[in-house]
Amino acid sequence: MELARRRAAMIEAWASSPSPSGGLAIHALLLKTLPHLPPCLSSKLLSLHLRQRRLPSAPSLLLLLPRPAPLPAFNALLSAFARRGPLPSALLLLSSLPSLALRPDPFTLSIALSLPALPPLLLHPIALKLPPDPILATALVHAYARRGLLAHAARALALCGGSAAAATALVSACFRRGLVADAEAVFAAAPGKDAVSFNAMIDGYAASPATAAQAVAAFMEMQRAGLAPTASTFASLVDACSVLCRLELGRQVHGRLVKTAASKDVRAGTAALDMYAKCGRTEEARRVFEEMVGRRNVVTWSAMVDGYGKNGEAEAALTLFREMEEEADVAPNGVTFLAVLSACGHGGMIDQGKEILKRMERPGMEHYACVVDMIGRSGRLREAFEFIGQMPCRAGDDVWAALLGACRLHGEVELADVAAKELLARSGKARPGAYMALSNAFAEAGRWRSVCEVREMMKARGVAKITGNSCSV
Repeated sequence: MELARRRAAMIEAWASSPSPSGGLAIHALLLKTLPHLPPCLSSKLLSLHLRQRRLPSAPSLLLLLPRPAPLPAFNALLSAFARRGPLPSALLLLSSLPSLALRPDPFTLSIALSLPALPPLLLHPIALKLPPDPILATALVHAYARRGLLAHAARALALCGGSAAAATALVSACFRRGLVADAEAVFAAAPGKDAVSFNAMIDGYAASPATAAQAVAAFMEMQRAGLAPTASTFASLVDACSVLCRLELGRQVHGRLVKTAASKDVRAGTAALDMYAKCGRTEEARRVFEEMVGRRNVVTWSAMVDGYGKNGEAEAALTLFREMEEEADVAPNGVTFLAVLSACGHGGMIDQGKEILKRMERPGMEHYACVVDMIGRSGRLREAFEFIGQMPCRAGDDVWAALLGACRLHGEVELADVAAKELLARSGKARPGAYMALSNAFAEAGRWRSVCEVREMMKARGVAKITGNSCSV
């Protein structure tokens, strides 16, 4: 017995070490010397295997479960496969519950609800047989909301006790669907509102220009409730100020932020930087950027590059991008490349933009579209068309839309016709703006017969004309 305890201690030490794979040799030795593993060893070996970079097969780990199998050990095993996959292994584990004589508890069901292959309608009846649990209720609401089944999520919220955490999950889901009134109703009825509950409301309001002002009102209500703002609160508030272009209000929020521990939060700092940039204050944005030395992530760098580009400071955007490539601890991602390409386009830096595209390992269609727009809007339409022909992949809708927009800008009717035909062949009714852009290009060139032909084509295909003073390709 003493030997088993020493071996268990050794396995536990390996499982807690930075290199747990070294403990696998002990498992191999035990398999050779012991016909049956005592429970104290099997549970420690299970922990050891769950710490490995690659999980062994589910059946082999099932064999390590002590008999009778303790439910916490099974839940740990299921959680590992739910987080790290593969999905079939997690489903296999769930199917083994009856053979192990185990009954799922709220934690088991919460893990199962996170699996995309299992419909929550299948698990909901089982959940109703268990005592009310806030974690399970939240998982159930999340599972329904993730699938857009908000009515089911609302019923789950009511049936499972209506915890604050579950209500917050439903509030966020309603905002994602644009159901502001429903989100407000769920929030109003939620018990025990905490900072997370208010943050969901503030964040949801801040996402839309139509409701951004209400984010400030929600923050004031949060203050009256005696709840301290968190980093997420400040980040969402600053986002609201950015959407509203309320520079002075944004400065006030930022001023409060820097006096709290949340000032070290990367998301809050990046939101403040982005707000200043969108309000045209790139110097203040850069000041925030410099204060974040050692805490910047790729989103921070991308926001600063984009801020320079959107404010017509293409040289500064390009310089910062090169600094990121050469000195930063984070590498530029697709968003960063899109920001610097857009900046090059605004600054007429065509050759630099094309060189940047060449440095990308796997450019997306949006990057190619940005370069086509950059070349075309400078008036080099034939070059833009040739660039499309040289792309290593088939040009998508956005690429042809960029060329069509540039052709209309410069009155190049023949190429506009080519771009429009390519675009309409792929999009049809999905891009009514393409028809209008082509029609307007013909009209500006005085080709009224062609205008009529486009309008007749729209009628024949059932494409509605876009109302307003401008159209989007």
